[in-house]
Amino acid sequence: MQHYKMTIDGQGVDAEDKFAVINPAKGQHFATCALATLTHVDLAVKSARDAFPAWSQLQDSERQHLMHEIGQMLEANMPELTQLITQETGKPLNGLNGVGANMELMGSIGWSHVTADITLPVEVIQDNEEAYVQAYRKPLGVVASITPWNWPLMIAIWHVIAALRVGNTVVIKPSENSPLSTARFVELANQILPAGVLNVVTGFGDLGQALVSHDDVNKVVFTGSTETGKKIMASASGNLKRLTLELGGNDAAIVLPDVDVKAVAPQLFGAAFHNNGQTCACLKRLYVHEDIYDAICQELVVLANQVKVGDGLDNDTQLGPLQNEAQLQQVIALSASVESSEGRILAGGNRIDREGYFFEPTIVVDMKNGDALVEQEQFGPILPVIKFTDAEHGLELANDSLNGLGGSVWSANAEIATELAQRLECGTAWVNSHGDVQPDAPFGGVKQSGVGVEFGRYGLEECTSLHTLKVKKG
Repeated sequence: MQHYKMTIDGQGVDAEDKFAVINPAKGQHFATCALATLTHVDLAVKSARDAFPAWSQLQDSERQHLMHEIGQMLEANMPELTQLITQETGKPLNGLNGVGANMELMGSIGWSHVTADITLPVEVIQDNEEAYVQAYRKPLGVVASITPWNWPLMIAIWHVIAALRVGNTVVIKPSENSPLSTARFVELANQILPAGVLNVVTGFGDLGQALVSHDDVNKVVFTGSTETGKKIMASASGNLKRLTLELGGNDAAIVLPDVDVKAVAPQLFGAAFHNNGQTCACLKRLYVHEDIYDAICQELVVLANQVKVGDGLDNDTQLGPLQNEAQLQQVIALSASVESSEGRILAGGNRIDREGYFFEPTIVVDMKNGDALVEQEQFGPILPVIKFTDAEHGLELANDSLNGLGGSVWSANAEIATELAQRLECGTAWVNSHGDVQPDAPFGGVKQSGVGVEFGRYGLEECTSLHTLKVKKG
């Protein structure tokens, strides 16, 4: 059985203890990983702190070159990394609409290269006979990255490449449920980067707590639940760490009555069910105009009954299992909660009788705001469909949430849809698509879906502090 170490100060580091990593398609462990102690956290932070001066003073073009080398390294090791992702997450190699482990690797490669080429130029505010004034960006220091289990490598890339690109050093702590692709990525990246620039510690929540409260950490970037994000915000207050928090979503989509039902239904299904619904920006609440409500629901039921569910290592699998037992139980509980509402399950609704953490793709109709399945982010293959009467009613229902990560409007009239989308209370709004983020456009949440943004120039700026320089003349 393969065992994975940590990487600290450029060296492979093991621990006295280890923990098992489970393949969710089997419900059995297939590898082990080093179980870090708080001493390992201190060593990793010290390593990053010691490496920071030289790394931050490196020529910008040299850091840019090294980020491109990381992208090339990911491509060269794609077969190994995609298999690891599928084994530890259950995500299919190919997946529904091509959203699977291969896409995760391709996205990671693309993000590395695009981010490498983004620069933060100096802004000259004044340059005359009296004074020269400029505003410019400086790296913060040591960045702690804490990543979730659903997209372990790609989200690690989102965190790490932006932080490194502008001169920070990093200690990353992946989820204990899916640490292997991240640990292997850091090991490979250390063949490119100077020692101490990128470190990984593996284990459980106590390590994350130690990182976010550590006095030598200058920034925390976290992707995960709102509940955990609130705890991180409190723990980071000791030295007023900078924070980027991408938290729970519960994204809404509004479908107007002028759409082509046959054409739109597969797109809606894909937006809701890719990665088995285990994506922050998946479509989680579907609001459909009453004129086409029954027709959309019928099409979604057909799609739910047709989709291929199975082991992600099988090339024709479209949806895999839930990633862990706890998430499976959450979906089971939300499915059971439909009985206490006026909702009806038209497809699915049950755990699949096989080894692993599988649940049937599920369509629930006649739901309303206030029902548990609508109020809570399900993070699984179960979609509530809610009826509305007119566009304003649909917007009111969609905005009636504590969350505000993403949202979408679907219509044959792009102008009307755009006007409505701009009024959605979310960080990113899409028209006639949902969840298609890109490395050069900012992405982040409002309300209780997060603080700050990632990606593009705006994401890079969040990894820096803004400095002003004034030189008096004469």
